[in-house]
Amino acid sequence: MREAREAPERRPPARPATRILVVGGGCVGMYTARALRRALDPAEAEITVVSPDPYMTYQPFLAEAAAGNISPRHVVVPLRAVLDRVGVVVGEVTAVHHDRRTVTLRTAASVEDGSGAFEREYDELVLAPGAVSRTLPVPGLAEHGIGFRTVEEAIGLRNHVVEQLDIASSTRDPAVREAALTFVFVGGGFGGVEALAELEDMARYTTRYYHNVTADDLRWILVEAADRILPEVDEEMAHYAVRALRRRNIDVRLHTRLDSIGGRIAHLSDGTVLPTRTLVWTAGVRPHPLLDATDLPRDARGRVECTAFLSVAGREHAWAAGDAAAVPDLAARQAGAGADETCRPTAQHAVRQAAVLARNLAASLRDAPLTEYRHVYAGSVASLGLHKGIGHVRGRRLTGYPAWLLHRAYHLGRMPTVNRKARVLAEWTLSGLFKREIVSLGSLEHPRAEFESAAGGGARGGPRKGFPDSPGFRFPGDAQDL
Repeated sequence: MREAREAPERRPPARPATRILVVGGGCVGMYTARALRRALDPAEAEITVVSPDPYMTYQPFLAEAAAGNISPRHVVVPLRAVLDRVGVVVGEVTAVHHDRRTVTLRTAASVEDGSGAFEREYDELVLAPGAVSRTLPVPGLAEHGIGFRTVEEAIGLRNHVVEQLDIASSTRDPAVREAALTFVFVGGGFGGVEALAELEDMARYTTRYYHNVTADDLRWILVEAADRILPEVDEEMAHYAVRALRRRNIDVRLHTRLDSIGGRIAHLSDGTVLPTRTLVWTAGVRPHPLLDATDLPRDARGRVECTAFLSVAGREHAWAAGDAAAVPDLAARQAGAGADETCRPTAQHAVRQAAVLARNLAASLRDAPLTEYRHVYAGSVASLGLHKGIGHVRGRRLTGYPAWLLHRAYHLGRMPTVNRKARVLAEWTLSGLFKREIVSLGSLEHPRAEFESAAGGGARGGPRKGFPDSPGFRFPGDAQDL
């Protein structure tokens, strides 16, 4: 008798890969996507990052890039180079419809082919669009202010400062010279103080190559509305920073606001009128405007409300972290800071939140327990220019060279990829052996100006880029360049 053939074992159909959409390619978005790819097999999850830029900017190094200590390309990390087996879409998410698990997306290709914005579905959402500059309704600010949150702004500001020295050196008009050599920074947080200190160092060094401009001719003003600068450090260290800046003839104005800017004149709330061609706005950040186009719960500051597990409060399959998320600060609450204390928008929190978020999202897909985000504040370090800094680390205060060295060491360790670490370290080494670069490449903002002039019939030896009679020339001091 023929043996009965065994029936084949029935296997359940393969579960489709979970579609994880990460909105934002900044610090949180990049680290989260990388950690998710390591934690989840490609058969488990299909991960896509949507970012307006194909790179992540390491913002703590923007001030050094502006001063010329680090090349701009080494301050950014290409997303495609570090996110193996992760889809990267260069585009802008304009709306989130979590009730139906879709986002409205616009890319350069969709604009080019006329299709415009389109919707993309997801199963799990990681919202990390970051923050933008927090501006106030100051007359003339939008037209004449310069921001300091992107590498493009940092390099543009460096070029602008060097150009002002060229203008001052070339003019006989005392009013033009005074405005060119007056630099006003509004905002006394880490970004503003470090940018001002590094650029003042750079400009002071650059004046040695001008026969009629000296370091004493430069005027630097820091305007802060609060009663202190650097709220991230304790009061004693903030006072030390003010004294250190004033010893360098930097005019620090506390309890002062910018009332208006226009016609190359800045009006301050204390009645001071400053002729200036340079106004840098670094007065804090606010959540990304994308959050206004979502159906997710938000707190009084406009940030997405999150649980300690970094999931969006009251919503399943939605996660958030970083500057756009209101994450409970459990360590601060336990220390008595208040029941509603949330994490500050710092890189220190962003990197750690990204790791916990990725771990919890992977755990939720596997029905495993989640972990609360808890980070005990270890301290802060800030640069006040070359070989100068302040720090408050684990209860110990540091100033001068040790603090500056710790600042560099800490951020070098946090810089993603061995490749970038090695390049930054090499540039620091070379900058210690050779002189600073003082060249201005302001024409990079208009790379086609010279060709347009030639193609438009400009004669050899005629109008050239960088001069007022060149086509498309925008004189520093007009429009966005103030």
